[in-house]
Amino acid sequence: MTLTNHIFDHNQASRNDDFGDDHLSGNLETPLREDAFVLNDAEKMAQIEKHFAAIMDILGLDLNDDSLQGTPHRVAKMFVEEVFWGLDPAKEPDISLFDNQYDYQRMLIEKNITLKSMCEHHFMPIEGRAHIAYVSSGKVIGLSKLNRIVDYYSRRPQVQERLTRQIHQALTKILGTPDVIVVIDARHMCVSHRGIQHDHSSTITSEYSGSFENPDTRAEFYQQVKA
Repeated sequence: MTLTNHIFDHNQASRNDDFGDDHLSGNLETPLREDAFVLNDAEKMAQIEKHFAAIMDILGLDLNDDSLQGTPHRVAKMFVEEVFWGLDPAKEPDISLFDNQYDYQRMLIEKNITLKSMCEHHFMPIEGRAHIAYVSSGKVIGLSKLNRIVDYYSRRPQVQERLTRQIHQALTKILGTPDVIVVIDARHMCVSHRGIQHDHSSTITSEYSGSFENPDTRAEFYQQVKA
């Protein structure tokens, strides 16, 4: 649905509120239109700046004020270059694999990876930590690349369940092994700052396959993550 054909419907708005408040997830793939990249980044920022200025004007804010006049541009730049850069597949991290020269056969864990995303239902921040482990099938990945993969899929409007599965799917494909587990523990600002407004709750999601289907292997992972 585009801005030009978006007609306000109270019944649809009520259904949309219920869907968003329940934080339901849709498809595994991020919902992008086929023409998502017709505009370049500069053109997108120009359009967002214009529309965000209109939102501020509707709210009654004085865009001539020194503090506010640059806000539409700053928001547009933030959306395109920082918060949602992960929407562009051309910006996917370049990942190199290396031979497992030490013949390390145990799980390798990278825990407490900083996660910053945005809830696609309310466009409010999601902040938390990702914990990842895999067992090498003969290749290993640079540790910082795990962080970059998490950041790439986080930098788009997201639902936590989808984000967890996207990271897991990407890692199993890159590493060439099903022996991967991804756990995310995150706080949603749309829970703490609106609606129920509970400050201390967090959401935990996980996706695993291969050797991590074994309860003992998962238990070892969780024990190490908690250490």
